[in-house]
Order: sequence, then structure tokens, then C-alpha cells
Amino acid sequence: MNFERIDLEETHIRLTTDVEGHDLKRYVYLLRRELKNHILRHESFSNSLSPLEMPDEELSDIVFRMYESSAFADVGPMACVAGTISEMCLEYLINKKSSFSILENGGDIALVNDRKLLCGIYSNNEILGNDIAFEISRRSKPLGICTSSAKIGHSISFGDADSVTVIGKSASVCDGLATRIANDVVGTTSEDKVSNALESCENYREFFDGALIICGDNVATIGRLPRIVETTEFDVNILGN
Repeated sequence: MNFERIDLEETHIRLTTDVEGHDLKRYVYLLRRELKNHILRHESFSNSLSPLEMPDEELSDIVFRMYESSAFADVGPMACVAGTISEMCLEYLINKKSSFSILENGGDIALVNDRKLLCGIYSNNEILGNDIAFEISRRSKPLGICTSSAKIGHSISFGDADSVTVIGKSASVCDGLATRIANDVVGTTSEDKVSNALESCENYREFFDGALIICGDNVATIGRLPRIVETTEFDVNILGN
């Protein structure tokens, strides 16, 4: 099994894969070049906080997916960028016959796993701590696990979530939905905030399998999620080194 980091400008991927000689860094470079070329022609793509109409021109796959996923999730295209890159990189490795690959890009994960694994849930919540995880059963199809937070990381969030994690077939879509739902974690109490986020989830149920919402002393789930188990407490700052 190969473990490595790929850092290219704003993209920071932590990779575990059974593929050797994959040259994934070059593929990430090509994805980023296609994205930057589109932004040069369409500046609003990089700063819009709501979906944009697709221009009438030939689009690269990464740009097309970001337009599409942002429309599903009712967010700006760049809210889907990390998950889209994770998803496309996973597909790249699967095409190289990978049966076990995990790509984490800014908290947005795409994976395929031919054995059981644990995926830590990092919310820094005072009550739950950081010693719980999803137990992911072996699977042969891609899975996206994407998280948004108002308190961790640099992404824009208009809500007050410790974390919102969305799981589904597409990391690109789940990335946008995590942002969308986290924006709706609003209210006068943590119970109100979680309740409003659950209402938001109902508007997008066709696009994801399950979601976990953590805010203060309230936790809620919707849909189908992997089993949540206790695990050794972890520190993302250590994992990021």
C-alpha cells in the first residue's frame, strides 16, 4: 500500500492506494489547469455563491461536474471543487485497476475499498470529541464522504455547525451538499439549528445516502449512514504533516 501527499497550490491530497507508479500528481495538475483556464474566461465561476448557468461551449469534465453538482446542491461551483477533484482522482486510480484507494482533499473524501476500514469523524465537538468513526464495509463502487464546518477550515459557511458530513455515490455532489446543509445550521439554540438543517436535507434527499449533523450538544442523522464506532482519538494536525 502506498501513502503519500500531493500538494499543488490550493489542492492538498492525502492518498492511500494500492496502485504503484500512478503519476496522479500530473493528473491533478491537468485538472487544475483546465479549471483555471475556465475561470480566466468566466470569472464569476470562481466567486459565485449560487449556481450558474452552463455556458454554451465545450466544457472539460471537471468544469462540467462542478456546474452540475452546484446546481443539485444550490451552491456556487467552487463549493464543489475539492470533492470533484477527489472523485475524479479516484476514478483515475480505478481505471488503473485500484480496488483500494482513499483520497482526502480538504476534508472531502472519495474512496473504494476491498476491505473494511474506519473513517474518523472530526468535529472538535466538546461532547463527542474526536474518537468516533464511520465503519465502512468493503465495497467495489466509489463512495464520497464530505464534510463542511463553520468552525474548522477556511471554507465560507453561513451556519453554525461543528460539522456536517454527507455521504453518497458522488464526492462532487456531497461536497456541495455539505456546504448547503451547513449553511442552514441556523437558529437561536443548537436544537433549532440542527432541526433547520434536517429540514434542508429533505430538499436534497435524492442526491445523497445519509448525513450527520453535529452542533453544540445536539447530533442528528438522516438517511443511511455507516455504523458509527468508537476509535482512538486523532488529531488532524498530526495527520496533515
